[in-house]
Amino acid sequence: MDSHIYDVSEKTLFLFTLLCFSVASISALPHQNRTGNSTVAGQMINSNSVLVALLDSHYTELAELVEKALLLQTLEEAVGKHNITIFAPKNEALERQLDPEFKRFILEPGNLKSLQTLLLFHIIPQRVGSNDWPGHKSNPTRHATLCNDHLHLITKNSGKKFVGAAVLTRPDDVTRPDGVIHGIERLLVPQSVQEDFNRRRNLRSISAVLPEGAPEVDPRTHRLKKPEPPVRAGSPPVLPVYDAMSPGPSLAPASAPGPGGPHNHFDGESQVKDFIQTLLQYGGYNEMADILVNLTSLATEMGRLVSEGYVLTVLAPNDEAMAKLTTDQLSEPGAPEQIIYYHIIPEYQTEESMYNAVRRFGKIGYDTLRLPHKVVAQEADGSVKFGSGDGSAYLFDPDIYTDGRISVQGIDGVLFPEVEKESTSVKKSVSSVKVATTTPRRGMLLLFSVNFLF
Repeated sequence: MDSHIYDVSEKTLFLFTLLCFSVASISALPHQNRTGNSTVAGQMINSNSVLVALLDSHYTELAELVEKALLLQTLEEAVGKHNITIFAPKNEALERQLDPEFKRFILEPGNLKSLQTLLLFHIIPQRVGSNDWPGHKSNPTRHATLCNDHLHLITKNSGKKFVGAAVLTRPDDVTRPDGVIHGIERLLVPQSVQEDFNRRRNLRSISAVLPEGAPEVDPRTHRLKKPEPPVRAGSPPVLPVYDAMSPGPSLAPASAPGPGGPHNHFDGESQVKDFIQTLLQYGGYNEMADILVNLTSLATEMGRLVSEGYVLTVLAPNDEAMAKLTTDQLSEPGAPEQIIYYHIIPEYQTEESMYNAVRRFGKIGYDTLRLPHKVVAQEADGSVKFGSGDGSAYLFDPDIYTDGRISVQGIDGVLFPEVEKESTSVKKSVSSVKVATTTPRRGMLLLFSVNFLF
């Protein structure tokens, strides 16, 4: 009887032990759904997982970013399917490398996708130990990351191991059954995240433009209405300059004073003197001033126009641009006048008004005193560009002189009408000859004071 009881107790103990092992084995397996497929999502992560080790290592900053990016479930699913390799910058590397603007960018809620891409770029869905690196004489190996981008592993001749552009500083720093963590010297930034950061930064740098009403057309001139320039009460209306021009480059004589007497007219001579003297004092525009005063009578003609109440905008090429003019371009009769006429716009324009126009409409054609040619302006690189191709010029020195009647805008090139560009390039000499006077500027100023009499 006792022997029988002993046998039963022994069998019961054996079955109980077998049951315990079975339960332990089943609990270690992935949870099964009703269809029998493995349910990775929501599975319990073992305490010896590489993800747990990441939280208790030199890489807590990276772990916090993973949490902020809501990637824990994604990584849990990854380690449930296969081993992973994490390339982790140390906390000190992240704090030292990340500039405040980039860190603010990746932590903004609207840039969550960029942060996720940045972090997944550091993870390879397979186990790659330090012994798996290619030798220094071998070609780099290419590995896909969890963000569907690729990283290259290479060993340089110095023996240092690289992942992308970062040096492997702590190989096999953390090893676990489901993955390995390598310490690297710096953060790896994929091209897509860098481009997104640059694009967002450029958008922030663009100031908002206040809405403006639709442009109005002046029924008298059939041109866009512009704000009236600051003029004295009783002054004559600002009409197109062509009303004062006879056929050809010569100007019609000034009309007789009106009933109000001579005080209704502007002192154009003084205003033209002021702007030419401003060119000389500003520096870099001596050749333009010399052509206006000594080589032509354009200063006198401009003075007459302003005295009649007309407004002018002068696109003044700087000395460096004027030095490129050849002898052939200036030696023909009337050539200097024709060149300067193409640089005078019979409107009052400032740098702000021109830039606003080209930014809104794309391209703007400005009338010039060289009938019927127009000079085309368009927005380029945050400035105004005149002309096109090799014959273009940028607004280089804005608002050198602005008095409400005459506006002078410095440009970095000499402009020619489109129809003349081909002939100009054919006639161009092999070596550019500086034709403008080379007399000392003191002498030019003296010549200016003598010749510039109206």
